[in-house]
Amino acid sequence: MTELSGKTALVTGGSRGIGRAVALRLAADGALVAVHYGGNAGAAAETVARITEAGGRAFAVRARFGEAGAVRQLFEGLTAGLAEHGAKGLDILVNNAGISSFSPIGQITEEEFAALLAVNVSTPFFVVQRALALLNDGGRIINMGSVASRFAVTAQIGYTVSKAALESMGPTLANELGGRGITVNTVAPGVVKTDLTAVFTTIPEAVADLESITALGRLGEPEDVADVVGFLAGPQGRWVTGQTIDVSGGTYLGPIGPR
Repeated sequence: MTELSGKTALVTGGSRGIGRAVALRLAADGALVAVHYGGNAGAAAETVARITEAGGRAFAVRARFGEAGAVRQLFEGLTAGLAEHGAKGLDILVNNAGISSFSPIGQITEEEFAALLAVNVSTPFFVVQRALALLNDGGRIINMGSVASRFAVTAQIGYTVSKAALESMGPTLANELGGRGITVNTVAPGVVKTDLTAVFTTIPEAVADLESITALGRLGEPEDVADVVGFLAGPQGRWVTGQTIDVSGGTYLGPIGPR
């Protein structure tokens, strides 16, 4: 597909998992993709290689979120990469990078909570702020939320707070940027099988429990989320803004009867 031919995209946390699937999808649709990574240069290089081998265009950008100057470093690398590829401006921003937490309120520390807010809330907030001057009219901003903000998950209370805060930015940004034709939406995945979730998605009993509360009866794949991001980033998503789209296969919709 070439729906995004001539467009540029930045995917934060684009070297692995959902971010990699998003980067591959946007590149397959024709976009030049900046693949951001924090520390795993090998994973970023692999993602870029997969894109270029498939005939797409991509480059890697390093910035370790949560550290001072990370947003500045990100945009220095982004603008240099865009210039090297003869591209002007940014059309698609996917705020995917984030960190998780599995601490209930009685165990989470101030340092852990501060890190969650720094990486999951403050960084995407200021990435959007910095991107505004670079973002072309008619562009797309897509934030990666979580279904954790929809229901109670005791062991993820800090993570839930951070994702709920990120989600809350969407409608206000959509209102502010709508005059430029820029859409702003949040994609909220459920449990998706990645290397980061392998700690429990490789345990048959845990998988069975999760599948039992999901309407479609399975865990998500990174491509399930990437396809929704691709829709929002493409021309078909032009009339959707200020929304949170649940991409969880119907997790916790209510009691599930016999299958």
